[in-house]
Amino acid sequence: MKVNMGSLDKVIRIIIAIAFAMLYITKTVEGTAGIVLLTVGGVFLLTSLISFCPLYTILGLNTNSKK
Repeated sequence: MKVNMGSLDKVIRIIIAIAFAMLYITKTVEGTAGIVLLTVGGVFLLTSLISFCPLYTILGLNTNSKK
């Protein structure tokens, strides 16, 4: 697994994951939409922690400035 995410990308994903979790916790978004948001937020958090996004590989993207 080759690192393909830069630090700004990781920070943005973590912020989005926290926002999704807060929307669910405060019951702003409930039901199926809430579960979908939590799942997407979890994926964002996981990919940020491991610095690898499988979708970036498929699309040929790389936000990591260190090559």
